[in-house]
Amino acid sequence: MSRTIDYYFFVISPFAYLGSQELERIVREHGVQVNVKPIEVKTVFGETGGVPPAKRPKVRQDYRFVELRRWHEARGLPLNLEPAHFPVLDALAAGAIIAAGRNGSDSLTLAHALLRACWAEERDISDAATVGAVADAVGLDGAALVEQARKEDTQAEFQRVTREAIDRGVFGSPWYVVDGEPFWGQDRLDFVERKLAGPVR
Repeated sequence: MSRTIDYYFFVISPFAYLGSQELERIVREHGVQVNVKPIEVKTVFGETGGVPPAKRPKVRQDYRFVELRRWHEARGLPLNLEPAHFPVLDALAAGAIIAAGRNGSDSLTLAHALLRACWAEERDISDAATVGAVADAVGLDGAALVEQARKEDTQAEFQRVTREAIDRGVFGSPWYVVDGEPFWGQDRLDFVERKLAGPVR
């Protein structure tokens, strides 16, 4: 029986970006299904006590940069510590990922491409032309996805999944759930993989 990962993340999260390719590897090698669930950062932080990076005490901001440098070197991924387009509104990019999943397209690959666009390519993923171009580059119909992303039902789904995440105890990004067990942070992907290698419980 195939295992499933519920993957909750902010589309402007650097740590989701840094873990994204490793997640893709785990999904591929273990043959698991992944439910790709972008969630709204403002709502999650607002309801769970999170603080945006720019509003955190300087010592916390400084250590965040230490961790970002550490993990971008460990993962071998390019990273701009202070990208030109961060933070930006997340609704359009999230909507495109949701629309891709509804269409049966590869929403995980699109999610990584949008994260990379923000954190390595200095692109504005709140911009419709950018979101469409990123989708086109991974073989999807960017214009159609942007149109679907803007629709009321797609944005309602974004809010529904955000509420679902909060109700399940999610307070950060990325967040993975396997067999009901939560894992917060891309630095917990080794534990996710161990969980997948073990028996179903």
